[in-house]
Amino acid sequence: MDIAQLQQTVTERGILFFDLKVADLLGFLHHVTLPVDRLDDRLLLEGVGFDGSSYGFSGVERSDMVLLPDLDTCFVDPFRQQPTLACLATIHLTDAARTPYTEDPRRIAKKAEDRLRALGIADRSLWGPEYEFYVFDRLEVRDEEGWLESHIVPVAPMTGKGYHAETPRDAFADFRSEVCSILHQWNIPVKYHHHEGGAWGQNEIEVQLEPLLPAADHAILIKYALKNTATRRGWALTWMPKPLYGHPGNGWHVHLLLQKDGQNLFYREPSTYAHLSETAFCFIGGMLKHARSLCAITNPCTNSYKRLVPGFEAPVTITFGGGNRSSACRIPLYVARTEEIRCEYRPPDATANPYLCLSALLQAGIDGIEHGIDACREGYGPFETDLFSPEMVKKVAFLPGNLSEAIQALEEDSDYLLAGDVFPRPLLERWLELKRLEAREGSLRPHPSELKHYF
Repeated sequence: MDIAQLQQTVTERGILFFDLKVADLLGFLHHVTLPVDRLDDRLLLEGVGFDGSSYGFSGVERSDMVLLPDLDTCFVDPFRQQPTLACLATIHLTDAARTPYTEDPRRIAKKAEDRLRALGIADRSLWGPEYEFYVFDRLEVRDEEGWLESHIVPVAPMTGKGYHAETPRDAFADFRSEVCSILHQWNIPVKYHHHEGGAWGQNEIEVQLEPLLPAADHAILIKYALKNTATRRGWALTWMPKPLYGHPGNGWHVHLLLQKDGQNLFYREPSTYAHLSETAFCFIGGMLKHARSLCAITNPCTNSYKRLVPGFEAPVTITFGGGNRSSACRIPLYVARTEEIRCEYRPPDATANPYLCLSALLQAGIDGIEHGIDACREGYGPFETDLFSPEMVKKVAFLPGNLSEAIQALEEDSDYLLAGDVFPRPLLERWLELKRLEAREGSLRPHPSELKHYF
């Protein structure tokens, strides 16, 4: 879309404001709103200045940065009372050339996919995340001197398991359909939605496979649509990995494959395990080899590791297998069409920055292909048995048990992320610093269960 097309849309839709949205280092969305008369060629060339240090990208001594709109991502924002056209933005330096900022998560995602093509491995990667989330009536938290308590009130708790529950047990079907209607208007390809296993209001929306940068962009917008639609109904929505003890956790399982010349590189003619190709086995091998260090990016909060425990179909073993939901990497066996033969990497959760998460997975997979890290030859599987039996527990490796272990793993294993200058070293160092502080704060704070047991 060029400025002329944009101005035509503004006139036809009666738009009054233009909104720039961008994710910070941790993946939280920020925005700045301009009167629509600011929408001209000058804005596209010069952008809008902002304080990068407030987004976690730089120190206060060099914090001036610029946002430039990406007009290909424009959409009408249904959550604003005044007619507003919004788009995602890219981050740039303040020099005359408006040089792209190397630590912009959107730029990192683009560089990862560019590297895939430059190496001649594939034309593109395709990604399809599953969005799991809980919807509650309200959350009450009191965290102050002498007080540490929380109270979660469900909308419509049900007895038994909630997986694919039908109405009226499923109280959220119309809510999910409303969100999916908004996503359709934004050209975000929804696969389906349903009630998930958590009986206190766990839901899932799954989207179709699409290239890396759009998939990450759409992750930001899907979260935006979910939060705002829930708020309109007076509900509290969270994709926190483990908001309830003893209930299923929220994952952000990622389905993925590679394509070249329109062909699925993960597929091979029948005679191999699950019809997977050597390329697929090596991509999976790369992800599993780096699975522990990946966790510092794909599962970046202390609560992530309350989900990654045995039980609740949690993917805690560094293995792969057909239909095995205890494995970090599952091969969906219900896929019938050759162009959709793929793997599903299950550890991530939606507290991750989607740009960094998908880029890190692609970098790990590329490393596996470049170095021939075949998942079968390396002993990662395939396993289609109980991975928690006494015999298997001795054979398989496990993901980190907490954020501190994941941080240490990333400190020891990050070269694959730095390859091709995709992840800038300063960004990784800043990320590790932030995560060390989170892990330390979590380890120092008394927990209500400790008071219950030890007071």
